[in-house]
Amino acid sequence: MTQIKKIGLLTSGGDAPGMNAAIRAVVRAAIYYELEVIGIRRGFEGIINDDCFPMDRKSVSNIIQRGGTILKSGRSERFATPVGRKLAFEQLKKNGIEALIAIGGNGTFIAADIFAKEYNFPIIGLPGTIDNDLIGTDFTIGYDTAINTAIDAIDKIRDTAESHARLFIVEVMGRDSGLIALRTGVGAGAEAVIIPDTSSNLDALYHRLEFGRKDKSSRIVLVAEGEEPNAAFEIGRMVKEKFPNYDTRVSVLGHIQRGGKPTCMDRVLASRLGVAAVERLLEGKSGEMVGLVHGEITYTPLENAVKHHITINPNFLKIVEILSL
Repeated sequence: MTQIKKIGLLTSGGDAPGMNAAIRAVVRAAIYYELEVIGIRRGFEGIINDDCFPMDRKSVSNIIQRGGTILKSGRSERFATPVGRKLAFEQLKKNGIEALIAIGGNGTFIAADIFAKEYNFPIIGLPGTIDNDLIGTDFTIGYDTAINTAIDAIDKIRDTAESHARLFIVEVMGRDSGLIALRTGVGAGAEAVIIPDTSSNLDALYHRLEFGRKDKSSRIVLVAEGEEPNAAFEIGRMVKEKFPNYDTRVSVLGHIQRGGKPTCMDRVLASRLGVAAVERLLEGKSGEMVGLVHGEITYTPLENAVKHHITINPNFLKIVEILSL
């Protein structure tokens, strides 16, 4: 066990349901191991601004069920510069903070990895993002809640689709990975799923609309937001032009997927990873992301966790096709 006595804790990037559960786990695990915890507001920018405060048991009471993050979040342009990181290091030393735990996604870990190597500073990352696009964990904190939120919204949209015999193009979040769209498409019984990795799915959708069953009372098509803005509206426009006989509507679920009470799965995942992060620091490790693979805690270098995009499982797309008949 190392001699670390004081750790800093922050959330960075986009918020995700379960971040508060992770904060609670880190704080209580640190107290269990007789460490001090300093909460840092608004991510890496909060380090530079010295926006810090001591945390105790009471600080994290009654937050496990809350969405968002009590530490607030954000992105820091200053931390992306050598001058900004130097200011951050000086503030950490001034406050006696000897290690960091950063909860976030791709951008968070890129910044954390640079800082850890630049100043030989101990940092452990927790995967907090609804996108589920990090290598080294089967699920990220917030993903399960996001897909359940999307499912609930799509179920409601289907009620209207059936009442009016409409085709709905529904856009979900997930950046360019498409994993929210893929799993939600199966769970919602979608007609098709269109994600950045499989643009040919648009041709398959056209074929299904032209030659498929005509007696369906509703059709739901899931679209991943991808890197292009207004992806669903563009696809909706093309479908309307090609099939004017369909009553086609577009619905963008947007940021409702990032909010709300975390599911039990996300709360348990966040709790397990939070405890493991503290223990990993005490083992003298740094520059790693704590994850869960096949039910077991794993550790992945930060640079590897963000290097590659997740490979889409083609079986999910096949399941969507089979079950949409």
